[in-house]
Amino acid sequence: MFAGWSARIPPGVTLLRGGDGRGKTTLLRLLAGDLPADAGQLQIRGISLADQPLAYRQQVFWADPRSQAFDQLTALEYFKSLPELYPRFDSQGLAELVRGLMLAPHLDKPLYMLSSGSKRKVWLAAALASGAAVTLLDEPFAALDKASIGFVIERLQDASEHTQRAWVLAHHEAPAGLPLAATLDLGD
Repeated sequence: MFAGWSARIPPGVTLLRGGDGRGKTTLLRLLAGDLPADAGQLQIRGISLADQPLAYRQQVFWADPRSQAFDQLTALEYFKSLPELYPRFDSQGLAELVRGLMLAPHLDKPLYMLSSGSKRKVWLAAALASGAAVTLLDEPFAALDKASIGFVIERLQDASEHTQRAWVLAHHEAPAGLPLAATLDLGD
């Protein structure tokens, strides 16, 4: 599907655009090291996935919105596990994200008990607080309420100014008013 594909992802927000079934999620999983590539290499800040898989994965935040891997954990337990995985995790900033995404009533619930929107908010709060060099977001606005969409867009507007972090936003179009560093177009 991505034979001969090559890209450099700059700091700021990059839109990974494409219609349904065009490979947005597959590409995110490849970038995260969640799927093995048939050929080529992935590097972040000189760290190669092939040579240093753990160090590479600490540089990339990826949470598949459809994953059930953490369903037995409460949202709070999930958040508490993240600083071990992401050395630059912002635990203090997480509190603001929990407030902004209205997650406080859900912190003590196992993830399997959350609605799709609330579970996605947990992933988004984790992504925004991760401190990862590359943050991969798959359809981040799906199942979110209007206030949460606005909150996430504001955070992405802030992220668009980052000079040390790259954000890859898989979506069918760029949210209005969101400055983009680049666009990767997989077609319709």
